[in-house]
Amino acid sequence: MADRVVVVGSVNMDMVVRLPRLPEAGETVAGTGFAMIPGGKGANQAVAAARSGAATAIVGRVGNDEFGRRLRRGLDGDGVDVSRLRGDPQSPTGIAVVHVDERGENAIVVVPGANGRTEAHDAAGAFVGAGICLLQGEIPAEALLGAARLAREAGCAVFLDPAPPEAVPEAIWPLCALVLPNASEAAALTGIPVADAASAQAAGAALVARGARAALVKLGAAGAVLVTASGATPVAAFPVEAIDTTAAGDCMAGALAAARVGGASLPEAAEFAAAAAALSVTRAGAQPSLPMREETLRFLRGRRGAV
Repeated sequence: MADRVVVVGSVNMDMVVRLPRLPEAGETVAGTGFAMIPGGKGANQAVAAARSGAATAIVGRVGNDEFGRRLRRGLDGDGVDVSRLRGDPQSPTGIAVVHVDERGENAIVVVPGANGRTEAHDAAGAFVGAGICLLQGEIPAEALLGAARLAREAGCAVFLDPAPPEAVPEAIWPLCALVLPNASEAAALTGIPVADAASAQAAGAALVARGARAALVKLGAAGAVLVTASGATPVAAFPVEAIDTTAAGDCMAGALAAARVGGASLPEAAEFAAAAAALSVTRAGAQPSLPMREETLRFLRGRRGAV
């Protein structure tokens, strides 16, 4: 497998609000902190892949504004190739408003901005020499499907994080080597309520039946289940004290892609990704929480030694 990851996806500035608990509808809750942090599922996954050791490029759009310039500089500083991150003259950079409570749970509102103008042709030629194309649902469905087709034509494996699930076109499933939904996304996509390993396996099998070659259904602190046509493999969780779960799924996707292009088998890559995600939830913020490869390997060695 070629050793490069190409991420096609969203790039946002996250407005992170900390508060004791998430508000109910119509309720005002006093916050305890505020920060502006680079984010967007595409950018998060690109940084996670780069920090996990893979040569990584991102395809997407930002506005020709200060947020766009800051985000471009940040990605470049993490070693991500930003030569295909376009400045869109007609839309501002996307933003996300992230509420994080005392338990580390979050609720997020996304305003797409320039992300909503991403087109498939932005990725034309991007997959030459790449092993994995990593996609998410925060860009238009036409761009998502078109990028998947371009990747497959170039011999590049398509990994899809189907978030939000309503943005995912039905025609994409046969193009996917791996689908990485969390429990709520898997339930929304399949109609199967996902609450444990057995129901995760059933939902994963339903996605494989639609044409995806494999599905990794994420269960948060309960781990994940890797499902292929030949059966299911549990992916153990790494218990930690979570302070912020923002971008944990993105961390898992990027780290898994990096491990896979680095030569790991899919179960080995899933274990590495679970360890990286466990580390990420012990830190605040989206991209600031994403661990370096050596940190994840050291964490894995420590946990294995404790068994």
